[in-house]
Amino acid sequence: MPRWKGILFVLETGVPWKKLPSEPGFGSGITCWRRLRARQDAGVWDQLHQAVLDRLGQQGLLDWSRTCLDSVNVRAKKGVS
Repeated sequence: MPRWKGILFVLETGVPWKKLPSEPGFGSGITCWRRLRARQDAGVWDQLHQAVLDRLGQQGLLDWSRTCLDSVNVRAKKGVS
């Protein structure tokens, strides 16, 4: 459980992984980062996101009329302003 807490602490505060404090029992910042990446590669976050959306949708708590999709993907050229 400490690594979950460490991951959430970094995601909430924005503190760099290498500066994750060890006092609260978070463990190593680098280890937390590796665990985060492993879960991301395994699709855990996508599954969690889908589960939250499904639950909110079943409860009628989503208002899809207020959604926005941004698909801009433009390559920035160096030296061009």
